[in-house]
Amino acid sequence: MSTENEGTAVPPAPSAPPVPVDSPAASPASPQAGAPDSGAPTTPLPTTPPHAPGAPEQELVHAGQAPAYASAGAGGAQGPQGSHGPQGSQGEGTPGQAPAQGVPGYGTPAQTPQAPDASWPPPPPATPAYADSGSGGAGAGAGAGGWGASYQQPAPKSGRGRGGLMAAVLIAALVAGGLGGGLGYTLAKNDDNGSSTTVSASDSGGDVKREAGTVAGVAAAALPSTVTIEAESSSGEGGTGTGFVFDREGHILTNNHVVADAVDGGKLTATFPDGKKYDAEVVGHAQGYDVAVIKLKNAPGDLKPLTLGNSDKVAVGDSTIAIGAPFGLSNTVTTGIISAKNRPVASSDGTGSNASYMSALQTDASINPGNSGGPLLDSHGNVIGINSAIQSTSSGGLGGSSQSGSIGLGFAIPINQAKYVAQQLIKTGKPVYAKIGASVSLEDSTGGAKITEQGASGSDPVESGGPADKAGLKPGDVITKLDDSVIDSGPTLIGEIWTHQPGDKVKITYERDGKTNTVELTLGSREGDS
Repeated sequence: MSTENEGTAVPPAPSAPPVPVDSPAASPASPQAGAPDSGAPTTPLPTTPPHAPGAPEQELVHAGQAPAYASAGAGGAQGPQGSHGPQGSQGEGTPGQAPAQGVPGYGTPAQTPQAPDASWPPPPPATPAYADSGSGGAGAGAGAGGWGASYQQPAPKSGRGRGGLMAAVLIAALVAGGLGGGLGYTLAKNDDNGSSTTVSASDSGGDVKREAGTVAGVAAAALPSTVTIEAESSSGEGGTGTGFVFDREGHILTNNHVVADAVDGGKLTATFPDGKKYDAEVVGHAQGYDVAVIKLKNAPGDLKPLTLGNSDKVAVGDSTIAIGAPFGLSNTVTTGIISAKNRPVASSDGTGSNASYMSALQTDASINPGNSGGPLLDSHGNVIGINSAIQSTSSGGLGGSSQSGSIGLGFAIPINQAKYVAQQLIKTGKPVYAKIGASVSLEDSTGGAKITEQGASGSDPVESGGPADKAGLKPGDVITKLDDSVIDSGPTLIGEIWTHQPGDKVKITYERDGKTNTVELTLGSREGDS
């Protein structure tokens, strides 16, 4: 839930203590009153009024292009969403105008904590602490008198006798003070020579060796191979995303929605953490997979591709490290864990259609707009996914639509799938999709993926001679499982099919007339996004 920046007001200043007029000669010093603590303001977040009290709207948002500074902002279409099917989405591939700001509260100024009272701080007491008169004299007097003996006022004597008494008192005070000071110095010296409980570091921060398996070690190795991508359309609209080095030839792997604005005659640049900036071009993009490959122009010869891991071997609870440019803040590193696997997610590239489907890795690593296309790493620094989308609590803040921030629900395309797609894009420039050859309903449901009675654009719902046709599937059949994966909706089925490659054999479990059947089929292929 988004909240406005708020803090605890500074309490009113206490009144100054009264100035003593006739204080006793031997009164102990009062410690000076300390200033009350003021409440620290909470972290500024996008202001987002809930649509209904107690029931914030849930939506899925691309963690994609953050509005480019001095460029255009974000806006897009919201896709379908249900409690059981894939998450709906709000695309941000074509942002609208946004203010140029580098703080998390983009578009909404943070509230300034209440100014202190004009009388703050209170005036100091008239007599400074630990400077009261009579403290030393009191000690001397106690030493002169007998313990328990009553004190009698001595009879007046001549001035010389009174001066002698004062001299004796002064000498006693000096002796007592000297003994106390010497004893205190000796104790402090001995304490400093070995009995102190404070510990000093043997090495300064810059000398600490950070092992490869630590977050700092992984970040140090991966950051030089991560780039901040700026995409701009021919009309000047665009935003910021992230990518990472895929090979030594200069190919950069990222999301489709990050570079969508630059596909047709736009401008594309990639900037490394050392500040080196390169023009780039789109090699190929897959709208359905939300994967794209760009290539650096005049790429340097010392590129270091990130090591690709195995996303099939990832386990829930494994550590994750995300790198990206949230809200334009390049080279940002966040950490978390794998929260879930095979999470069905449907998202948009900003063109107004829910065309991207994934069986995603879910992570609680902080992911925000601008993180899209960046690597999701394991604890060894291997890429296990491409950060792509986030769950959001609201569609906008005050004054219009707005990009929302992380609430700990981020989604990444598994790298095993992205790697296959990238290789196809580099090879042919076009994506290749696995298919069963049947049209299914895209409505959210809990019963499964239903084969429609009518195909897209008037085509047959079951492709003649296709995999589904050969397996005996018919319109009205409800597919409930693909291999061991439960299918609860059409988008879930599509996302699960796209984790496979054409030619893979899969088992389809479906219901017809109240009976459950299982068949095996070989997945076909479709080239391109059309």
